[in-house]
This record gives sequence, C-alpha cells and structure tokens, in this order.
Amino acid sequence: MITLTTDFGLKDSYTAEMKAVILSICPHAVIVDITHEIAKFNIRMGAYVLASATPYFPKGSIHVAVVDPGVGTQRRPIVIQTKQSFFVGPDNGLLILAAEKQDITSIYELTNPQLMLPKVSSTFHGRDIFAPAAAHLLNGVKPAEFGPEIHEVAKPEFAKATGRNGVLVGEVLHVDGFGNIITNITEREVAQSHVKGAVSVELPSGRLTLRFCKAYGETKPDEPLALIGSHGFLEISVNQGSAAEKFKTKTGDKVIVSPV
Repeated sequence: MITLTTDFGLKDSYTAEMKAVILSICPHAVIVDITHEIAKFNIRMGAYVLASATPYFPKGSIHVAVVDPGVGTQRRPIVIQTKQSFFVGPDNGLLILAAEKQDITSIYELTNPQLMLPKVSSTFHGRDIFAPAAAHLLNGVKPAEFGPEIHEVAKPEFAKATGRNGVLVGEVLHVDGFGNIITNITEREVAQSHVKGAVSVELPSGRLTLRFCKAYGETKPDEPLALIGSHGFLEISVNQGSAAEKFKTKTGDKVIVSPV
C-alpha cells in the first residue's frame, strides 16, 4: 500500500502523474489518498496530517508526502524506514513528526538514478523521484539501494517541545476545522509533567487555568478545557465552540504549559 499526502490540490494533473508513475513500476500497488488539500507550502500542516493518519495503515505501508517549497535546491530527497512503515519525501521536516512516532530504524538519501525516472525535473520530484522510490520499495527494493545512509535530518521547531521542572514549552501545531488548538506537546510529555485535574496554559493572548479533561462533553457549552486529543497531542478547546477564535490563537504561536 502506498499513501499520498500533498499540497497539489485537485485542479491539476500532478497527483494523477504520480499515480501513473507508481502503477507503471508496480501495477498491483494499492494507492490511498490521505489528502491533497494541505495548504500550499505549509510543511507544518503536512507534518501534522501525516503524523495523524499514518499510524492506522497496515504494517509495511509506504507513505509519500510532498509539500516541498525547496524542490530543486540543496534539500535532500530521503526515505525513512521505521518499525512500522516507510516515509518518502523531502528532507524539510515534513516526514519527521510521523516517522519518530513509529521509531526510526534507518534513513537513506535518494541518489540512485536507476531508481528514478530517466529525466528528473527540478520542479517535480514528487513524480520523478518520490513516486518511483515508493513503487520500487513496494516491489521489494531494499532502502540501502537508493543511496547512502544518513543520520541527521531536518527537524524544525514545530516537531519538538521542551520541558524543565514540569513546565512544557511548545507551539501550536495545527488548528482543526472545529477551532481546536492542537499543540506539539505529546501525551507522554504531559504525563511526565504530572498534569492532573487542571493545567496552566500561557498563550500569546494571556494565561489560562483550564480543567484537564478526557472528553469535550465534561464541560458546559462554550466552556474552555484542555485534553489529549485523538492523535496524542495536548489540545486547548472550547466545548461546542472555537478555541482559536476565543483566544485569538494561530499556528506557530508559543504555548507554555504547567501543572496547577
């Protein structure tokens, strides 16, 4: 199984071209579209969506992600192997959030021209490098055959939170369609900071003391709360309302969390 996550939209032929390449190399491939509606050039959003969806695919799945404003520059094309699956795409932080959730075992740079299309465009690596790589992986080509092993990849600030003395410092990773403020602070990090019945949250708009709940319905309508969302990240929410609007918060904003 191969999944595709891009910012291509559905107006143009780009996604179909990638699928055509995959099927030309591996006709039996099952291709699943996660989404092609990532906001243009928004690596942060792509990383969040990829990390949210990929844990639920079968073991051995190959996840191709293309949100690539640096295509054709010195940024590297890579394949990351984890204990559960493979991630193929640009080394710009797009893959790392999802890959780290599955325990990375190895990373290789895609440099072998025999495993690319004969002519590689400087503006469409999704079709010419990433799609062929995914198809060859599905055909049984070993990751080491794609190029040299590497040990360091781009890891942007949104992919990591920091903690000290129970205080967690992160940022807003995503605002979903309900207005929930989804941070990059993980369930494990919250547990390590010993948050229990209530939590102190500092946003650019001010400091809040919120009930730490298990479900939105534990509070009254329009009442704010904090909880661990369905993808394992700390959320600031408003029951039946938009936390992002209420607290004037957007992606990238700094978040400081501590137990009460």
